[in-house]
Amino acid sequence: PLSGWHTLKIFDMLGNEIATLVNEYKPAGNFEVEFNPTSSIRIPASGIYFYQLKVGNLTQSKKMILIK
Repeated sequence: PLSGWHTLKIFDMLGNEIATLVNEYKPAGNFEVEFNPTSSIRIPASGIYFYQLKVGNLTQSKKMILIK
């Protein structure tokens, strides 16, 4: 719900950064981002990953499961 600089990153279980999906200024609103693992530098396997969304001073991290 906030305008500002948005950063969305994907991490593996060890805390290594897998991909940065968003790193730009966005207005307030709803957005969708597709995580296509074959386009990232490292091709992750199926498993548990974490995503981190930063907007201004707000930081939110959640768990996700990637199934191939």
